[in-house]
Amino acid sequence: MILTPIAIDDMPKALAAFDANLDGHPQARAAFRRIAATWPVRPDGEPNGGVDTPAHRAEAVRLAHAHGIGTLDEPPSRSFMWDGQVIRTEVEATVIVHEVAHWLCAAPDRRPLIDYGLGPGPETTARKEARADKRLCFEDCMHEEQQTSLLGVLWEAELDQPAILAFMEQNWMEHWERPSTAAFFIRHAEELFGRGLIDADGRPTTARGWADERRGVLAA
Repeated sequence: MILTPIAIDDMPKALAAFDANLDGHPQARAAFRRIAATWPVRPDGEPNGGVDTPAHRAEAVRLAHAHGIGTLDEPPSRSFMWDGQVIRTEVEATVIVHEVAHWLCAAPDRRPLIDYGLGPGPETTARKEARADKRLCFEDCMHEEQQTSLLGVLWEAELDQPAILAFMEQNWMEHWERPSTAAFFIRHAEELFGRGLIDADGRPTTARGWADERRGVLAA
């Protein structure tokens, strides 16, 4: 939920101010500009336009499969968002992409755990079982959630989906005029780069392989 909505007319000013506070941090600026380029959101009827379309959801599922992640076409409200084997995909496209980012950010030994060993996510209803698999303390869970959030937004930009909406929904632009907001973004973008999860252009590092596979699927 957006804590402080940004008026549409204020978005150009907000994006420019955020960008200006990224001086001296080229990797973070490159990442931000990939996200900012998805504004304004294209309306329905334009190529890949709209929000949470069937095409967006299908693309998000293909993204999961390209990473070797199983999916199940049922709502997570039946049990878990991620049960250690599959992502439930009767959710918004942005949630599916976020779950792929969770899988990429999680330590390999936690990928077989319910909700990646972070405790129950918001879509999970079998909360007791998810809590039993929790492995990280609150602070580490929050840090990984922030890393996952930003990586998922960058994947939405890669998929040409409205990444800027997730960026705002997850409050990366709260108090956009403050240098501290940009500093928080810089810290996480540079950490993702240091972990090898994004490249110097702010692009997810598995994106080129995904693009090649996607071209093959579309050409088949």
